[in-house]
Amino acid sequence: MELRGSCHCGAVRFRLDSEHPYPFNLCYCSMCRKCAGGGGYAINLGGDQASLEVDGRDAVSVYRATLESGERSPLERHFCGTCGTMLWVWDPRWPELVHPFASAIDSELPAAPERTHLMLGSKPGWVPVLSEARDLEFDAYPEESIAAWHERLGLVSNAPPKT
Repeated sequence: MELRGSCHCGAVRFRLDSEHPYPFNLCYCSMCRKCAGGGGYAINLGGDQASLEVDGRDAVSVYRATLESGERSPLERHFCGTCGTMLWVWDPRWPELVHPFASAIDSELPAAPERTHLMLGSKPGWVPVLSEARDLEFDAYPEESIAAWHERLGLVSNAPPKT
């Protein structure tokens, strides 16, 4: 599926191909919560780094968080330097992947049949977990990747969902 996204002010527009476009993975870690905001969590999608095309790249800035250990995270959070919109995450440990924030996607995204709430151990008390019957919850990172979740549910490459 082709995903098209942009920042709030319009300085950055991007497109990429995704076999994993279902917005299901709600991350409550402090970095996602504070950098991307919105409901106390952020939602990342899976995409093909080689297909990423960006208009307005000169407006894109990169943030690398300092971890609790004091080390810099290798993960790069790309955002619009003009309006601050979080756009995508890229990690050199998996250079073939890019993870756009669902909040920056302008294309219509498919509705997820279930969601994964992760890093609940980092969630502040004011943030409610609006979990439904089929949803999964984890205090830390689950072992199931974005790709594995899509495969388990038969949702890769726009395959019809398993019921």
